[in-house]
Amino acid sequence: QVHLVESGGGSVQAGRSLRLSCTASGATASSTFCMGWFRQAPGKERERVATIITDRGLTYYSDSVKGRFTISQDNDKDTLSLQMNSLKPEDTAKYYCAARWGGPTSCATVIEYAYWGQGTQVTVSS
Repeated sequence: QVHLVESGGGSVQAGRSLRLSCTASGATASSTFCMGWFRQAPGKERERVATIITDRGLTYYSDSVKGRFTISQDNDKDTLSLQMNSLKPEDTAKYYCAARWGGPTSCATVIEYAYWGQGTQVTVSS
């Protein structure tokens, strides 16, 4: 069984930065095919923010965060980070960490992920 725990969320003013972290624990935590960050605002669908293919280090970013956010993993591949710079009010959402085993696959949709964290709230004011 794998547990994902996010941290680093908070309330900030537009233009500032936050760094989110996701720690994965469990026997298979280091063998994920991909991990990702998703976010969901009230009344909206959960959307992919950024994804990383664990072994290759290949990354994907949604158009709305390209150039501002950076996804990364530590050497053990069990800690996922999301550096968020130049935050905008539209970034306000609850951010979730997710992990998938097995591939290849796009890792683009929520259905593809078996494990999720509890989420951490990010609120950006103007």
